[in-house]
Amino acid sequence: MAEKLIIFDTTLRDGEQSPGASMTKEEKLRIARQLEKLRVDVIEAGFAASSNGDFEAVRAIANTIRDSTVCSLSRANDRDISRAAEALSGAKSARIHTFIATSALHMEKKLRMTPEQVHEQARLAVRFARKFTDNVEFSPEDGSRSDLDFLCRVLEDVIREGASTINIADTVGYAVPELFGQLVRTLRERIPNSDKAVWSVHCHNDLGMAVANSLAGVTIGGARQVECTVNGLGERAGNTSLEEIVMAVKTRCDYFGLDVGIDASQIVPASKLVSGITGFPVQPNKAVVGANAFAHASGIHQDGVLKHRDTYEIMRAEDVGWSTNRIVLGKLSGRNAFKQRVQELGIPVESETELNAAFSRFKDLADRKSDIFDEDIQALFSDESVTPESEHFKLVSLAQGSETGERPHAEITLSVAGREARSRADGNGPVDATLKAIESQVESGAELLLYSVNAITTGTESQGEVTVRLSRGGRIVNGVGADPDIIVASAKAYLNALNKLHSNVQRVNPQLGV
Repeated sequence: MAEKLIIFDTTLRDGEQSPGASMTKEEKLRIARQLEKLRVDVIEAGFAASSNGDFEAVRAIANTIRDSTVCSLSRANDRDISRAAEALSGAKSARIHTFIATSALHMEKKLRMTPEQVHEQARLAVRFARKFTDNVEFSPEDGSRSDLDFLCRVLEDVIREGASTINIADTVGYAVPELFGQLVRTLRERIPNSDKAVWSVHCHNDLGMAVANSLAGVTIGGARQVECTVNGLGERAGNTSLEEIVMAVKTRCDYFGLDVGIDASQIVPASKLVSGITGFPVQPNKAVVGANAFAHASGIHQDGVLKHRDTYEIMRAEDVGWSTNRIVLGKLSGRNAFKQRVQELGIPVESETELNAAFSRFKDLADRKSDIFDEDIQALFSDESVTPESEHFKLVSLAQGSETGERPHAEITLSVAGREARSRADGNGPVDATLKAIESQVESGAELLLYSVNAITTGTESQGEVTVRLSRGGRIVNGVGADPDIIVASAKAYLNALNKLHSNVQRVNPQLGV
């Protein structure tokens, strides 16, 4: 029987450290339920000590999830560990993940601690965490740039104190596969009690090698846990991609010889949910979950696939959750048919009220678009999931015009705290004019950091999905809007982001990690 590779998902913790990707408790809970459906082994729910909001999110997930282990990150101190233990107290299976930096650079410049002090704090932190649970993970932050002899001493002692998982972190994405795999292997060979713990890897993608480094840690180093995120979400260039790790191991089982307990058919639904909630679109050529991942444009490739799929496909699209029956509904479809398709797509619906609101949006869309695709239905719920329950700013109507040789203009009517307000503006294009018209009314003072447009499906009838990223007072938020009219989608996305800036809902990004 093949050994198991443990999949540790940190989308809700390390993935959330992407600027603008912070989530509310309700959003985290939706993703956690999907991760449980995906059969992730360990869900790192957050960093409980970072804020009351993150504490409540970790506690809600711990009290809800029953088929996955729920984990909270903590720095190597008693306060953080106690807070994590309190948040995890309702979990069926809980893990405390504690860390401290071990590289000379981090110890001197960031921690202002001597190696001896770091060594002692790591040891005492694991000892304290063991008072709450037998499932304790320890990570040496910036482990890939740490002195080998020092790392061996620290890890030997934290294992002696009861750490059941040792996670080697390539915090800044500095590693290369062969050397990283050899590092993990050398640590396991040199540390006398290394067999008392499961070895894990946590890699960042700064040089584009996070997945390769993680797999090298598994094959060369003997690690049996990989820490990863859905869509490779994470700060800077992101983290190891869950879908790439899982499908690499599943597709090349002849080489890896390992088993993963993941239900791969839930990968695409998880990808779409995370993308919709965080506002980080998936690039079309992204492996496994990108829109073009199973598309064939070359005539030779198309001919080969039609004759035998294996000629150019090493995975089946439907195995990872892509639908083979793409056109599903139209304007004559009823509520029951819509509800059934939502269930088939694995979209979590919290209440009949939410379903009815989505069905109303579906009917509005069907009046303007003849064929409704699965991606359109996903977008209806993604749009809902990132909208605060009480909208301060709401689009009432929009009129815009552009003509060759004339300056584009937009006239917009907004509802601001229930009061209608109108404004008009010119711009370099219809989108620019629309956003300026909004700003002239709301005067948010926010800086637009990102404007991105993606077609949800193919063809000129496709809905456009717009993502905007706004920054104000050190706070960064993403807004998402979808509509067949790209100008309307842009207005929706901008207002969605403004609502997040205005909302008092806790969205604290701890900006800490391994």
